[in-house]
Amino acid sequence: SSPGLLLLTSFLLHVKEDRASPTRLVCDNRLIQKYIMEAKDMEKRVGQCQALPALSCPAVLPLVDFSLQQWKSKSNETKRREILCDLALLVGAATGAQGQVSEDCGAKHLNQLYRHANSFFLLLQTFSWEAGHWEPSCSPHSMEQTHITGIFLTYRQLVQGKLRFFFHDLAKVLCK
Repeated sequence: SSPGLLLLTSFLLHVKEDRASPTRLVCDNRLIQKYIMEAKDMEKRVGQCQALPALSCPAVLPLVDFSLQQWKSKSNETKRREILCDLALLVGAATGAQGQVSEDCGAKHLNQLYRHANSFFLLLQTFSWEAGHWEPSCSPHSMEQTHITGIFLTYRQLVQGKLRFFFHDLAKVLCK
């Protein structure tokens, strides 16, 4: 399928090693650690930008905190759908903020965050345990944020939390 091919191509271009694949992303714990470090780095760098404006139209961000005990009780498909909902909001927030930030430093980092979040969004659409395609019919818990740095904080928390644990759970199934 073409979204799967696009995703695989984007990850192959992003990951410098030759044998990268979506399964390898899940099975090689070093890759998720790399993405966590990149998220931390983006958050730090955008915090160093000079005079970032407040967003006139607030970004709607997912609330990504979770209880590990509740998380473990969910099926992988439920986890995947929840993360897809969170990523859909994050991609939308980054897109909306990009239209409001003319300053080079902030715009560059927002573009990078958009690309990373959208790559994960496309990747998670390729994993499915139920028939049918994912439809954006979710309504995750959300908050409004007028500070650009809040978008980066939410992204880092999502990658460091739900996404890392989800990949860990998938590794138990996919990596023998």
